[in-house]
Formats: sequence, structure tokens, C-alpha cells
Amino acid sequence: MNFKMIHENYNVFDLQKSLDFYEKALGLKETRRKEAQDGSFIIVYVAGEQSDFELELTWMRDMDRPYNLGDCEFHLAFQTDDYEAAHKRHEEMGCICYENPQMGIYFIQDPDGYWLEIVPCS
Repeated sequence: MNFKMIHENYNVFDLQKSLDFYEKALGLKETRRKEAQDGSFIIVYVAGEQSDFELELTWMRDMDRPYNLGDCEFHLAFQTDDYEAAHKRHEEMGCICYENPQMGIYFIQDPDGYWLEIVPCS
């Protein structure tokens, strides 16, 4: 029996703000969308060209406050072929939340507080 990871879900407070962030910061674009007939939720899948793995962004109509992410001790990691250019873009966006120069990595934070690790190609 084999398993393949296909997506990760993040609940988001402001769907458009999150879609804009993921496209600008990581080049992820909408691949498909599901909307509840009663308008209670919208699920948007975003992905990049380098992988078939998707990030599922879920917006819930009745959520009246930003999500509480606790200690935020989880993250997705993205590998880039141009670490310096990526770092520059994220620095300009003001979304770098943690850097570890000794490990050669850094983290950016999305509008809802989710951490995303940026690593260079090996």
C-alpha cells in the first residue's frame, strides 16, 4: 500500500489577502475552487509549477476573528533555486519572521500567521 501527499489545509480569515500573498511570495496560483451552495465556505486550492502538491485555503463565512495558531510550531517548506532573490523579495514584502543563517534557511509568515520555511536547493 502506497500513499502520496496531495495537499495541506490552512484556514484563512481573508481569502483574497491570502491568495494575493501566496501568489506574490511563492508563485502559487489557484488551481480549483469549491464553494458551498449556502455561501458558508469557500475552498481554494493553490499550487506552483514545480509540484503537484496543493495548499488548500479554506474560508469560513461565520469566522469572525483571525485564527488562533497557538505556538505556531508547524510549517510548510518551500525549496527555491534562487535563494538570494527569494530572500530579497520576502524582505521587500516584510514577511520574513525568522532567519537561521547557520542553517541557511529562513521563514516567512502569511497574513494569518502560518510559517513557511524557505530553503535553497541542495
